[in-house]
Amino acid sequence: MILSRTKPATQKVSTVHVPTTAVRKEIPKLEDFLSRRDYTGALTLLEFERSCSNTNLETDLWIAYSAFHLGDYKRAADEYKKILSRKDAPDEVSIYLACCYFFLGMYQEAMAHAKEGPSCRLQNRVLFHVAHKFSDERLLLNYHNSLADVLEDQLSLASIHCLRSHHQEAIDIYKRILLDNREYLALNVNIALCYYKIDYFDISQEVLGIYLQKYPDSATAINLKACINFRLFNGKAAEAELKALQEMASPSFTYARDLIRHNLVVFRNGEGALQILPPLLDVLPEARLNLVIYHLKNEEIHEAFELIKDMEPSTPQEYVLKGVVHAILGQDQGSREHLKLAQQYFQLVGGSASECDTISGRQCMASCFFLLRQFDDVLIYLNSIKSYFYNDDTFNYNYAQAKAAIGAYKEAQEIFSLIQSERLRSEYTYLSWLARCYIMNKQGRLAWELYLKMETSTESFSLLQLIANDCYKMAQFYYAAKAFDVLERLDQNPEYWEGKRGACVGEFQLIIDGQEPKERLREMIQILRNTNNPQTEYFIRIMKKWAKENRVPV
Repeated sequence: MILSRTKPATQKVSTVHVPTTAVRKEIPKLEDFLSRRDYTGALTLLEFERSCSNTNLETDLWIAYSAFHLGDYKRAADEYKKILSRKDAPDEVSIYLACCYFFLGMYQEAMAHAKEGPSCRLQNRVLFHVAHKFSDERLLLNYHNSLADVLEDQLSLASIHCLRSHHQEAIDIYKRILLDNREYLALNVNIALCYYKIDYFDISQEVLGIYLQKYPDSATAINLKACINFRLFNGKAAEAELKALQEMASPSFTYARDLIRHNLVVFRNGEGALQILPPLLDVLPEARLNLVIYHLKNEEIHEAFELIKDMEPSTPQEYVLKGVVHAILGQDQGSREHLKLAQQYFQLVGGSASECDTISGRQCMASCFFLLRQFDDVLIYLNSIKSYFYNDDTFNYNYAQAKAAIGAYKEAQEIFSLIQSERLRSEYTYLSWLARCYIMNKQGRLAWELYLKMETSTESFSLLQLIANDCYKMAQFYYAAKAFDVLERLDQNPEYWEGKRGACVGEFQLIIDGQEPKERLREMIQILRNTNNPQTEYFIRIMKKWAKENRVPV
């Protein structure tokens, strides 16, 4: 999450060495600190003035103002409350206090104090944002209609668009303002963030560079650049950016510390997640989401579910994550209810106007149709984004399954072969689908070799059943006979004898027709002898007679 902050100055004020006879240096003025956005310096000067003389209203207001702009909302709120206790307190201080409460997450208090203040544009903006936090669409529309075509109101509207994932609408507002105010370089950071949110990382990086050229030490911009590097390259590239930010950090960067610690966990693939993320759950919304992801990656599905079950999703990322958790639970527990919820969450994101053309939106629609087993529709969406995921094992895993499900076994086999993850390659779903692809592509030997590499288990038994039945269906009787032979020895089910008998006869017919090597006849006879059944001698006698007539050693 990128917090809304102003850029603190990190440069020290340069001094000029003058002779001792020179006049005494002039004490910096408050205006000097404010013009440089050095709120730490401003606060230090104001507190010094307060300690040297009786406090006055103007000093108190500037102290609260400086604390607010440093991100110390608790201190600012305390100062404004003291001011409100004075008889000469300006009416608008109630609205300033409301702003503090808003950033502290105390939305009820923010609303109450905003309403106590005079009617003005700032009051409307505060209530506009509070209405969004309360998901009160009626109030939101009411305050929206009261916005004017002035800079502050339009920036507030753009912010709400961002928070509601209407990123293109926000970009349009920022660009319109920037067109008339080229000097407002910070708007480029907002635009870059919007492009980042809709996965246009290259454009985001380009726009962000405009601001970083002028302000290379901006905590907000550097953090966003690190996030872009993480998405475009890897965690190490992202971490390198944040290291530079940590080294230059001054007291003005205090607000970014939690954000940096959070993002480093993400960039390091979850390292330190259990130590760093839990205290941040109520500070950064993304902390909860990333802790859920950490549990999912470690197959701790119930811990993930406990974190997310009571969360009312409001962003696409939250809907997606809830969908993923319900999908995994549904598959693990065989729960139709969980699977239906997952499908609905995915459809909400993929069908929304703001996400339908994003990569994640199309992934959601593919997931939705996957759960509905409508694989032709799955492939429409996966085909549209496959160029972004050529080396992505998870994508290829789902893509190959969808291909196989519609009977495109040759393509499915090629895609399965691209998967490098040992964890995925050892899953029964992977092995069973790959075995089916081999068989459907007339490569029964490869399917049989998959079985031979497996440890004895219920999964190996299931794979054996698949090989036996699919090879029989595809007239690859040699491997069907071998599979049915093993099945019969493991389970004296009459169906396995019938399958073995039919496969041996089918292989014998292929040998007669010259489609299979004659040497295999000896093995078919041995497979038949493994069964203690009166019919075996009849089939063996016929096979031996043909072998003798055709000089085939058995």
